[in-house]
Amino acid sequence: MTTFVDRVELHVAAGNGGHGCASVHREKFKPLGGPDGGNGGRGGDVILTVEQSVTTLLEYHHSPHRKATNGQPGAGDNRSGKDGQDLVLTVPDGTVVLDKKGNVLADLVGQGTTFIAGQGGRGGLGNAALASARRKAPGFALLGEPGEARDIVLELKTVADVALVGYPSAGKSSLISVLSAAKPKIADYPFTTLVPNLGVVTAGSTVYTIADVPGLIPGASQGRGLGLEFLRHVERCSVLVHVLDTATLESDRDPVSDLDIIEEELKQYGGLEDRPRIVVLNKIDIPDGKDLADMIRGDLEGRGYQVFEVSAVARTGLKELSFALADIVAKARAAKPKEEATRIVIRPKAVDDAGFTVTYDEHEDVYRVRGEKPERWVRQTDFNNDEAVGYLADRLNRLGVEDELSKAGARAGDGVAIGSEENAVVFDWEPTMMAGAEMLGRRGEDHRLEAPRPAAQRRKDREAERDDAQREYDEFDPF
Repeated sequence: MTTFVDRVELHVAAGNGGHGCASVHREKFKPLGGPDGGNGGRGGDVILTVEQSVTTLLEYHHSPHRKATNGQPGAGDNRSGKDGQDLVLTVPDGTVVLDKKGNVLADLVGQGTTFIAGQGGRGGLGNAALASARRKAPGFALLGEPGEARDIVLELKTVADVALVGYPSAGKSSLISVLSAAKPKIADYPFTTLVPNLGVVTAGSTVYTIADVPGLIPGASQGRGLGLEFLRHVERCSVLVHVLDTATLESDRDPVSDLDIIEEELKQYGGLEDRPRIVVLNKIDIPDGKDLADMIRGDLEGRGYQVFEVSAVARTGLKELSFALADIVAKARAAKPKEEATRIVIRPKAVDDAGFTVTYDEHEDVYRVRGEKPERWVRQTDFNNDEAVGYLADRLNRLGVEDELSKAGARAGDGVAIGSEENAVVFDWEPTMMAGAEMLGRRGEDHRLEAPRPAAQRRKDREAERDDAQREYDEFDPF
């Protein structure tokens, strides 16, 4: 079995933020010590970073579920919780990060390049941080925000200057073994190479990398053989080298038709039309191979290919080939635009941007509020604490949600949902809840929530009617 994996699905989950603490300072002879609950710690991020010593994604193939640590909850005496530890996952150079739909999220090239795959949740504020002139001793704290969890796909695209392509057993592994110090597996049967091999070649003052891509066959671009798995490894190369077997033992094959078939597969895969090509006629140490190379060389040069006759076994023609490749690689590098240092771009939001929208959902008969702030505030609210719910109402009012609901046509008792359809919090809107903290009672209570909820009662009545109708239908037996 091969130990090389170049595509995995990874399930990452960042750490949850720690809950804030609701505490009151208690000390002898100090009956009004005030709130002293600390904030919760931030959840750890999941970070992908490029490490040159890592060459495969095998580790994530065996362990695809990764989670960062959670932040610790706050404590009394103004003690904040400890932040969760970031989870750093090392990936090979040339790893592409995609979402489940195939959209590219990041292209990780270069030592130390990082990408935050999962953002840790914010820690909740303790009641000491929530205290104000009107709410001097809050009887609640904010909950920690859940960490980001999602599924991503990692694809490894080899970072090499030269790619050797050709039929199985064309001599690619032998060629890379004599051009560089690479030691690939070499045998006289098809599909000997199951993983891309990398080698470093020095030709004069130019140093470049060369990749031996596993054998391609007809239909590789549609998934036959090993081609579809490894065609992605030629995408970053500056030059493609067709290695043609001039001494094949198969009677139904010849070097020119092999070239046409591989070119068709590269065309079907797409994105490689602008890469320069070189043709290498291998195994000329065999008499029949040398004769066939002399016969087809003129035809290949007539097509515009630069042709080299080599023998990996006899080590002939290698010097000319390596210097020709170095010349093409040097020109490709010179033509590339110079990389500039990454600049930090700050895009502040407009001052008058409320950051939320209010729409009416006819199917659910609710007014849906969507926005980063309202949804985050809902996630951080402890709905078992009336004072915390009242504080949420005050925050939404200050943000302008009350005004937008009125403009959208909402009336008292109408249902309002904050969040996505899958995970929304639904409540009955009462405009009187905009009163403020002066209506608070004891710690943890809010008199504004003691009023009857007509919309909730109407929904309960409708559900009861549906249950009664379903019960009558189930009891009815026409036979």
